[in-house]
This record gives sequence, structure tokens and C-alpha cells, in this order.
Amino acid sequence: MTITLKILADQLGGTLFDAAGAATGDAQRQQIIGAATLETAGPQDITLVDSVDKIHLLGKSLAGAAIVPPGSGPLDRPTIEVPDVHRAFATAIIGFRPPRLAQRCGVSPLAIVDQTARIAADVDIHPLATVGQDVEIGVGAIIHSGARIMAGCRIGAGTIIFPNAVLYEDTRVGKRCLIHAGATVGAYGFGYKIVDGAYAISAQLGWVDIGNDVEIGASTTIDRGTYGPTMIGNDTKIDNLVMIAHNCRLGEHNMICSQVGVAGSTTTGDWVVMAGQCGVRDHVHIGDGAILGARSGVSNDVPPRTTVLGEPAIELRERKLQLATISKLPEMRKTLKQLAARVEALDRLHTNPSAEAA
Repeated sequence: MTITLKILADQLGGTLFDAAGAATGDAQRQQIIGAATLETAGPQDITLVDSVDKIHLLGKSLAGAAIVPPGSGPLDRPTIEVPDVHRAFATAIIGFRPPRLAQRCGVSPLAIVDQTARIAADVDIHPLATVGQDVEIGVGAIIHSGARIMAGCRIGAGTIIFPNAVLYEDTRVGKRCLIHAGATVGAYGFGYKIVDGAYAISAQLGWVDIGNDVEIGASTTIDRGTYGPTMIGNDTKIDNLVMIAHNCRLGEHNMICSQVGVAGSTTTGDWVVMAGQCGVRDHVHIGDGAILGARSGVSNDVPPRTTVLGEPAIELRERKLQLATISKLPEMRKTLKQLAARVEALDRLHTNPSAEAA
């Protein structure tokens, strides 16, 4: 698609300025053929700068024009000023690269669907997907190729299960959820006891209960409860490569970033954020609105609306003071050696005053 900057600005609801800062001129007729990031854009592409304090980065880009926040110009190339840069840029990208819409396929004859499964209207089950006994799938759900839905699962309306995801027995998934490729929901929890000199696996009689509007990232694992459910609250978003252990109960609107590990029986409130590579020990509670900084090692309860960081995780202000002190250690070591030398000299003088006099 080729479009002039004037037409694009009108579509985005923005104001077009040329390189001199005027709202008219040759910029209106300049043609754009694509949208790309600052690093990859070419002379016929439009790019974005999402804040005024990043405008200087535009000078390193080859982009022919940019979508910018109000008050950014004038700049060295045409710009379209909009209140919400990311929304406008996303609209531009969709115009140049429309999303690929999959054709509805219904229940494919190449899928394996048990005769006891209850499939609602407008459900797509792609070739080579497997649906077990007593499974219930709600209206408009999509099960992609290679996904395996084991016996007794319940899948809500509008939920999408991507290729090669596995739902173990009796998993419950709410409405409008996204479960990405390779995710495993309902695997056995990692619990053992020693019986007759060998490890014996503990009871695995629970299930996983996922609320509405939950997203589960690729290759994430969520283990079933021992006797009852492992629970994921409504609107919680879980990134790729996350591990949620048995009996955990996560609240609503949690944001769990990549490579987080949450040990068994941990609970969280609502609006909790766990940044990348956090590790949370078992049987702790993370309060409403708490934030766990990247790579935090959490071994105790975290109060509501508290930000913690580090290993062991402590309150952010205290951690910053520690880090500031650590940065001064080389200077402090040098000072300490100087003081030690002075003390040693004074000690020699005290023990042998005649030597100083000589």
C-alpha cells in the first residue's frame, strides 16, 4: 500500500507538520509505503517516537516521517502529531500489514474428538487436535492443531488454545482466554515423600481453575493442586516460560513476566506484578498491588503496595541504599587501608616514642 502523509494523518486523527514546522506544504504529498521502528525504517517508511525526551533518537533513523507526541517539532522531517503515539502507530501498521485472519474450519474430520465431548456452536477444532472424554467447549472457542484437551476439561466461550498446548484432566478455563503454544496446564505438582527408602509422589487429585480473560504464555507450566484447585484469577497475564506450582492461588489482574518461578501454595492479591526471573518460595503471600523487581528472591510475605528487589528481596528504598553503599566499597576500602596505616604508625609511636625522637 502507498499513501500520502496527508491522507495518513487524516486517518490517524493527527496534525501533519513539514520539516519547517508548517502544517501545509510538500509534506502533504509525500508518499509512504510502510511503517517500521526507528532502527529498521527506510526513507519511504514512517516511524514513531513515543515521548518528547526521546526525539533526539529520530536523528539516527532513516525514516521519511515520524509519528510523535504533541509539541515535538519542528523536526528535520515531516511529522504527524497525535495524542496517543502507540495507538496511532499500531493503526498505521495494520493499514500497511493487515493481520492474517484464519478461515473458520469448524470441527475438522482430521481432529480426534471423543463422542462424549460437548461442542458448542461456532467452535473450530483444527486438524490433529485431540479432545478427550467429557470435555466441554464453549461458543466460538478455537482449538489449534496439535493441542491436546484431556478428559473432563471445561473451556469457556471465545477461548483460543494454540498449537501443541496441553490441558491435563479436569482443567477449567474461563471465557476469552489465550493459551499459547506449548503451554502445559494441569501437570502433576512436584511433591514427594520417602516411602520404604524411595520417593513416592504425593496425591495429585486436584485441578487447575483459570478465570476469564487470562493469557498464558508459550511453554508456561501451571501444576494441578494436590486435593483442590490451583487458581489463576480473572484478567491475569502470564508471560512465556513461567512456572506456577501446585496449590498456588493468584489473584485478579496479576502481571507475571517471563521466567518467573512461583513455588507451591503461594497466594497473591490483585494487581500484583512479578518482573522477569523472580523466584517466590512456597507458602508466602504477595499483597495487593505489590511489585517484585526483576530477579528478586522472595522468601517472606510482601505487604500490599510494596516494591521489593534483590536476593533476598527487601523494600526497594532499602535495596537502593545497599546498592549505593556497595558502589562506594572500593573507595571505602582505600580509606580503610589509609586509616589502618595511620593507626599502625600511631601504635608504633606509642610503644616506642624514642624512635620518633631519633
